Amino acid sequence: MKYQSTRNSKVSVDAAQAIKNGISPDGGLYVPAEIPQVSAEFIKELCNLKYSDRAAKILGLFLTDYSNEELDYCVSNAYSKDKFGSDNTAPVKSLNDRLNILELWHGPTCAFKDMALQILPYLLKKAIAKTGENKEVVILVATSGDTGKAALEGFKDVEGTKIQVFYPVDGVSKIQKLQMTTQEGKNVSVCAVNGNFDDAQTGVKKIFTNNDYKKTIAERGYTFSSANSINWGRLAPQIVYYFSAYCDLLSLGKISLGEKINIVVPTGNFGNILAAYYAKMMGLPINKLICASNSNNILTDFISTGVYDRNRQFYTTVSPSMDILISSNLERLLYHLTDKNDKLVSEYMTSLSECGRYEVAPTVKEKIASLFVGGCCSDDDTAKTIAKYFREYSYVVDTHTAVALNVYDQYIKNTGDETATVIASTANPFKFNEAVLSAINDGTDFSDKDEFELLELLSKHGNIEIPVRLSELKTKKVRFNSVCNKEDMIKQTDSFLV
Repeated sequence: MKYQSTRNSKVSVDAAQAIKNGISPDGGLYVPAEIPQVSAEFIKELCNLKYSDRAAKILGLFLTDYSNEELDYCVSNAYSKDKFGSDNTAPVKSLNDRLNILELWHGPTCAFKDMALQILPYLLKKAIAKTGENKEVVILVATSGDTGKAALEGFKDVEGTKIQVFYPVDGVSKIQKLQMTTQEGKNVSVCAVNGNFDDAQTGVKKIFTNNDYKKTIAERGYTFSSANSINWGRLAPQIVYYFSAYCDLLSLGKISLGEKINIVVPTGNFGNILAAYYAKMMGLPINKLICASNSNNILTDFISTGVYDRNRQFYTTVSPSMDILISSNLERLLYHLTDKNDKLVSEYMTSLSECGRYEVAPTVKEKIASLFVGGCCSDDDTAKTIAKYFREYSYVVDTHTAVALNVYDQYIKNTGDETATVIASTANPFKFNEAVLSAINDGTDFSDKDEFELLELLSKHGNIEIPVRLSELKTKKVRFNSVCNKEDMIKQTDSFLV
């Protein structure tokens, strides 16, 4: 399997090279030259396997330059019982005959990013060896909250790597901030950025594409890579859990083999739902991909109009991991839907950078509408949805999962579609404890409580157990308190690499 750049289809590299590089030198994202196809029999066989073995089978279709033994090593270390609590790495919780919650937050940082960022360090270490890289790999990450901690945890003290994370200073929850700023490890660095996630993400991309600086750090023995979903090694593992959810629904008798399901994904950067798109294109029976946004509803508007316009108000919401106006992974979708028209994709991305908007052709808009449904949800409706599902099912969801459930409820009201549905639940509710606690207590204000009082109160009122990794934060020392302007991010990186 070869990988092309979304901005130069003549690029042709193996998976290991794509994973090591993170982003193509031309600024494009790596995509598979072909999307592998699976049969109903393949899906049926997956049902008899535990999650890690399902992952090895599916990743093997994309990472063809990795041996079976190498993939087995990667998945067995990434998806161990010690890290995820059981072999059922991504369990499905059925709320009723039609509605199913795919819980993606049982890993060490309590967020769906663990599903990919626990395996990426192993894939990268193998990639470094395969490509003959002798420089130390520097992982640069922009985060809207969960990616940062998951990447730090995955790469801490991994030999041959360093990792630096940038997060928006006021754009993450208090628990998310504590998770990052108390991070242990000799090879880690964390810095807040004055601005929003898009500022941090743009800053990281500028470092990646600064050829003069890349030459400078190469002379000092370093090379850059990424742990954001712009890295194919981050995105490919996310495809696995949609197949796994389908297999679990088969095993539970919720669907029959070949029956289509809907998938609802709360997303800002488009990576998580893009993984579901790849699963559909591979042959997983999926009816509609429902894209759920918060008040930063740029994706909702794009799906309905074909116009991507970030020239709009940015909202800081109770679902901060979706507070994004530049959805990087949309570039990959556009490449596929324009039949690999790298010139056109480059024009779109240039227009986005220079003017803040672009508009796709009517034919592309029609393709998007045939695949996706978009919807959005306010903070007020997010709280109401948390309360509704707690009241009706005694089930506590985080603010991002609530956005997905609200958009799904809107979809059902508008369409009456009775198709079995999977909701991608992206975070443990304790990561957004104040908002969730307030929602299940009729809007009571808990702002006078500190994070650890909130953990205890949510455990009591929600009748759920506090994850040990979050309760342990109380005794951890804050190691990182740097804040920089977006223009100075490269200086922070330079200081880190001294």
